[in-house]
Amino acid sequence: MRSGVSSMAAGRSMEWVKSVKGVILDMCGVLYDSGEGGGKPIPGSAEAVKRLMCSGLIVRFCTNETQNTREKFVQKLRRMGFNISVSHVFSPAPAMLRILRERGLQPHLLVHEDLMEEFDGVETTSPNCVVIGDAADRFSYQNLNEAFSVLIGLEEPLLFSLGQGRYYKETDGLKLDVGVFMKALEYACDVQAEVVGKPSAEFFQSVLRDMDLQPHEVVMVGDDLVNDVGGAQRCGMKGVQVRTGKYRPSDEHHPSVKADAHMDDLAAAVEAILTHHAS
Repeated sequence: MRSGVSSMAAGRSMEWVKSVKGVILDMCGVLYDSGEGGGKPIPGSAEAVKRLMCSGLIVRFCTNETQNTREKFVQKLRRMGFNISVSHVFSPAPAMLRILRERGLQPHLLVHEDLMEEFDGVETTSPNCVVIGDAADRFSYQNLNEAFSVLIGLEEPLLFSLGQGRYYKETDGLKLDVGVFMKALEYACDVQAEVVGKPSAEFFQSVLRDMDLQPHEVVMVGDDLVNDVGGAQRCGMKGVQVRTGKYRPSDEHHPSVKADAHMDDLAAAVEAILTHHAS
């Protein structure tokens, strides 16, 4: 077994792997770190994904990435050496589009400019809700105040957030994520956002339906203890946290969320899963 597998992953604590039929992988912070030039792959992650996909286990990818369309995001990962199909990647924007259509909503959009084409054809002239994603530099005072003005002017303010992360890791350090700005609008408008993406139970369940598996048959591997691991566990899945991306040592002593295992990286996680699955 790899030295990168923690003691939590040894012996009987990994017995649950024998019933696993599918694996859901987070992407940013697990497969790669974002940053200049699109970011860079985490060493060993491309080979680890290839091993998983050749193992017979069902593999899906679940991300809160909202700085690109899903197609462009997958193209970027393919350039890094990941052989990933668009149809196997679940991200918040397509799920948000379905909600807008089903509920007849017209959004005010505060999202990254590279995500805007996902919303082509969506009526936005008379907004009756606000949708925010990881808008990066578009999170200016002017743009946030405009979103606030729309919300506060609605008889029943309706705020959607594409994920609720606090921060994420780029190659040059940690960056504020959409959850920080979601909380600001929630506070200002006395409203609770509907989260589309991890850790939403409906988001995870949509992945499980596509896999045609039950929660106890699936393990989630991510770097975010609360949104990846905790969200998956609340749906009945197992959750493994890797010590890459936004992982902090304090995560291993979190008061309420306890990962089923901690691994040094995705390569170590895949080694442990495949070793125990075959034993």
